[in-house]
Amino acid sequence: MKKIYAAFLTLVMAVSMTTVKAADEFPGRKLYPDVPVMSTDELKQKFASVVVVDARTKYEFDTIHVKGSENILVSDNGFADNVKALRGRTTKPLVFYCNGHTCMKSYKAARRAMSAGVKDVYAYDAGIFEWTRSNPDLAVLVGQSPVRVSDLISKKDFKKRLLSANEFQKRVPRSDVMVLDVRSRLQRAGAGLFPFEEKFASLDDKDKLDRYLDKARREGKTVLAYDAVGKQVRWFEYYLRKKGIKNYYFMKDGADGYVELLAKQQGASVVAKDAGKK
Repeated sequence: MKKIYAAFLTLVMAVSMTTVKAADEFPGRKLYPDVPVMSTDELKQKFASVVVVDARTKYEFDTIHVKGSENILVSDNGFADNVKALRGRTTKPLVFYCNGHTCMKSYKAARRAMSAGVKDVYAYDAGIFEWTRSNPDLAVLVGQSPVRVSDLISKKDFKKRLLSANEFQKRVPRSDVMVLDVRSRLQRAGAGLFPFEEKFASLDDKDKLDRYLDKARREGKTVLAYDAVGKQVRWFEYYLRKKGIKNYYFMKDGADGYVELLAKQQGASVVAKDAGKK
């Protein structure tokens, strides 16, 4: 009897530890307990009988996505209508995904779909990178499939390419660099951070980007690129590599980080000026 009890207790502890581990790895599951989730193994097994939906931006989707997936941005005003339209074309379960364990877009998309009356929806919360590593033949990276797992850029390697706003600013005047503002026209609002020192080409304008990147490669220049908040450049890095650009860096926190730096510099200048008057 004692042996049976001990075995039962061990089983309960194992299940409890597994649950705690899952909660730590997937914090969104606590925040969205009503959203059913699907694991990587489950999605692979049911892949032919479900419709996979990417809830991220089009640029992220174009960079890397699950093969055959739909792209419906969760933050778009027409999200509910688009999901309803998709449900009208298929009765298969809809499985939403985004970037990974700490990304909330898959849960948000599933919940919004459920709130809109769409049934049989799930969140694949392991994300695109875990999926690609496990199923490279069912993923697309910058137009190529199957994906070479070695081509995936880790967060650690991406961070090696980040410069603080101050470091970025110091490198701008050099003749051996090309500064690229890759924000959208709306984000840019007609003004760049480095007048007369930079080129402007939004990430959606491939033709213009290609001209600048080809020029930078021919002339052996280092590309210094920045976006709005330092997130889109993570996806732009894949395109830089595809174009054969080896020397490149990004501004940490993007234009927002630079504006914050200027505010600090201005504040320090005022303090120093006031101190000089005393």
